[in-house]
Amino acid sequence: MIAVDTNILVRLLTEDDPDQVNRAVAIMERGEVFISKTVLLETEWVLRHGYEIEPVKINEAFTNLLGLPNATVEDSSVVAQAISWHENGLDFADALHLASSTNADEFYTFDRSLAKSGRNIEAIKVVLA
Repeated sequence: MIAVDTNILVRLLTEDDPDQVNRAVAIMERGEVFISKTVLLETEWVLRHGYEIEPVKINEAFTNLLGLPNATVEDSSVVAQAISWHENGLDFADALHLASSTNADEFYTFDRSLAKSGRNIEAIKVVLA
């Protein structure tokens, strides 16, 4: 199994550099590929801020990655939950933090926006500190 960095995923999803896209595709086709949550987190940030890609398109791309037969995504059920919450308007990073913390009873934050939007999350209580 190999693991990939953010820039490999960004090349695949943006197709903005033909040479690097071809190399990224070749890497992804080598065999089993591991994608960490942190790589997904950074990829979402780069796509949203660097490329101004809409959240719905990012979610589609991530869902497709989760469905690749040769891809293993770290904590795939957590990532799937984060994608779902992101689809419902939660910031992806916040959604991933919350989905990763569902074994806890409460998630404390100074982020008022997260505390407000997190009220709709039944899996964990979001508390404004």
